[in-house]
Amino acid sequence: MAAAPIIASERTVSVCPAPATDSVFKPALLLMSGRTVAFAATFFIPLVLARIFDPAQFGTYKQLFLIWGSVYSVAQLGMASSLYYFLPRAPRLAGPYVANSLLFLTATGLVCLSALVIAAPKLSHWLSNNELSHYLPWIGLYICLTMFAMALEIVLISRGRYLWASASYAFSDLARAAAFIVPALLFRQLEWVLKAAVLLAFLRAAVMLFYLRREFRGSLRPDRALLKSQLAYALPFGLAVLVEIVQASLPQYVVSHLFDPATFAIFAVGCLQIPLVDFAASPTSDVMMVKMQERLAEGRKQAVLHIWHDTTWKLALLFFPLAAFLMVDAREFIVFLFTGRYAASAPIFMVWSAMILLTTLQVDGVMRVFAQTRFLLLLNLMRLAIIAGLIRWSLGEFHLLGAAMVTVVATVLFKAGALVRMKRLLAVGAGDLLPWRGLGALLAAAVCGVAVVLAVKSQIHMSPLPSILVTGVAYAVTCLAFRAAE
Repeated sequence: MAAAPIIASERTVSVCPAPATDSVFKPALLLMSGRTVAFAATFFIPLVLARIFDPAQFGTYKQLFLIWGSVYSVAQLGMASSLYYFLPRAPRLAGPYVANSLLFLTATGLVCLSALVIAAPKLSHWLSNNELSHYLPWIGLYICLTMFAMALEIVLISRGRYLWASASYAFSDLARAAAFIVPALLFRQLEWVLKAAVLLAFLRAAVMLFYLRREFRGSLRPDRALLKSQLAYALPFGLAVLVEIVQASLPQYVVSHLFDPATFAIFAVGCLQIPLVDFAASPTSDVMMVKMQERLAEGRKQAVLHIWHDTTWKLALLFFPLAAFLMVDAREFIVFLFTGRYAASAPIFMVWSAMILLTTLQVDGVMRVFAQTRFLLLLNLMRLAIIAGLIRWSLGEFHLLGAAMVTVVATVLFKAGALVRMKRLLAVGAGDLLPWRGLGALLAAAVCGVAVVLAVKSQIHMSPLPSILVTGVAYAVTCLAFRAAE
């Protein structure tokens, strides 16, 4: 797909150009530091709620935020993420582009709120949980407010204000953790958690609106002509995201439909998302896209490959060892974090941890840089077809574990397809597409670490936390020694 046209205009807004460097990780590390500040607090949200609520009520909480995550991601239709494409290429038109996105997100957010209120009884029936209908209006309001405010960090990153974006990530995540945990501890009712979440989302929306009015002053006005170019870029990407979200959440919806909320809670805990992964991958991918767009605008296509190698290698330094350690210590982690009531989630978590390895390859960002949104849509349709075709069979053959296995297999094929397209876009051979030697060394070190951990675990019998600490030290020492010996 050709890049969407940029329509020239005399309206100007001053912007400080980003430093001319190909390094993704200097600004990305700044963004990661902001999100890491809140890592512990946000990670404890489900851990606290799993201890306060019984499995059925915790399953209801997980169902509600499964709905929130699906609708929140799909209803944007690519308009918020399109700012990563347009703002670095046309900084003087930033105000109208941002205004277009805000109006679009406000409209779709209100549609989502109305739809959830109307469809609440049917959704409750389909997800086998009558309690949902009482809470869905609150989730609809939360979706509406969070969609409106989601452009805040995108604008800051696109305009090179990485320190402010880092601070915004940190404060927002800390406030979110407090809004979820404190009401649960005080009132021990899910409704109070949702009310606090809505209040926080309203305050964040107000802060974003204040910042944007000061940042763009008189230029924060929608532009119909620019909107056409945004929609031309965003809608195919939005459709790709729609299919991606459907395929990613389909196993959880199917499990929720077929089983009771307590069983769904077992599956949801097994599909635990490690916040550190998103904290590292999301800002890294965001900065990678901005840097790649800048280099392409300068006509330096070869520099894009260097940025891709740098991004992949440094994410692998974190994700390869982390994924391997979580796989080998899956049971200890689940029991320590969620208590023995969720021990059955451990095999699911072991399989699910493979998704961390695949997160190393931020192929989606590269596709968006080259405006390959239609190809992303095709890849996601392929992934959806695989999951939809095999999910019922996998649940029948492997119970809850099968749903996780199908998701991992489909994601492997998705990444492979994107890498094949990248090979053509970057005009390189397969040997140059990835930093193969470095990735192989990291994988070998992780495998050696896993072997040592298994040997240590066969000799010790400890409760989960001491076992994690002992095996963690053994794993880290082995990996470091292997790397030093190279």
